[in-house]
Amino acid sequence: MFNRLSSAAIAAAVVVGISSPVLAETKWDVSIPWGASEFHTKDAVAFAAAVKEATGGEVVMTVHAGGSLGVRHNESLRAIEDGLVAMGEFAAFVNVGDVPILGVESIPFLISNYADLRIMQDIVRPTWEAELMKRNQKMLYSVPWPSQNFFTKKKIESKADMKGIRMRTYDANTATMVSNLGMVALQLNSADVVPALATGKVDAVMTSGSTAVAQKYWEFLKHTYNTNHLWASNVMNVNLDMWNALSPAHQKAIEGLARKMERDFWVISEAEHKKRMAQLVKNGMTVQAATPALKAAMIAATVTMEADFIKRVGGKSAEIIAAYRKRAGK
Repeated sequence: MFNRLSSAAIAAAVVVGISSPVLAETKWDVSIPWGASEFHTKDAVAFAAAVKEATGGEVVMTVHAGGSLGVRHNESLRAIEDGLVAMGEFAAFVNVGDVPILGVESIPFLISNYADLRIMQDIVRPTWEAELMKRNQKMLYSVPWPSQNFFTKKKIESKADMKGIRMRTYDANTATMVSNLGMVALQLNSADVVPALATGKVDAVMTSGSTAVAQKYWEFLKHTYNTNHLWASNVMNVNLDMWNALSPAHQKAIEGLARKMERDFWVISEAEHKKRMAQLVKNGMTVQAATPALKAAMIAATVTMEADFIKRVGGKSAEIIAAYRKRAGK
């Protein structure tokens, strides 16, 4: 009996000794739709490095940029939910088909600046987190893209100038806006924009200056208009099952880093717009504010979209927008 127990104990000890180093290290692949030069990707790399250090090398996140894991931007939420990837980042509003409230920031002309955006994030974030948790994922941090722009081949100064332009859009909201302005809406993931420009499939693109520089729009387009027509924030999420498998100590460390580094990432985002506009000018593009006529046409084309959003999304959407308007003094 003693010998059998001793043998069993020794065998168990050997198994534990062999398997413990494997169990002690958690390796997560992180899917990123943006290229390696985008500031969001650099943020993710910095976060992964900080997590590795804070966990003593026991949690290792490997960032895969440019959709190299085969996960398309608008498939990211479901890929994380199903555990096809452990972690991933995506623009919230691109996945409104799965979680409609993620589109609240993209209601045209609702949010004016970073201060307003922070107010909206403070109000809506608990709802985002709860809805994403229903989809088997935990939200770690959220960082906005800089101010939005129209990038075009020809000058656009009024609604008449936009007729027939084939414009890259993000979602149902932006497609409706573009169609109301007389343009042809073509919804494309970020990675598909340059091929579409190269083949003439699209004549114009809406996005941030960060993406315009990263994708060298000056090779295809001439004019930049600072329209600031919507805001878009990315969220970095982790599969909930994989998150729950971490030790409480590692969860606490990662959450603490996410809160701290998110603030730093917002500072980077705020500096991006001016920096990238200067780079566009340096490479031969014009940069200017939307003309009063263009801005008026855009507002008129989107005047019903807030009410449409509330009707379509329901739930807490009306309450969230009302709370935002009150706190932002809108």
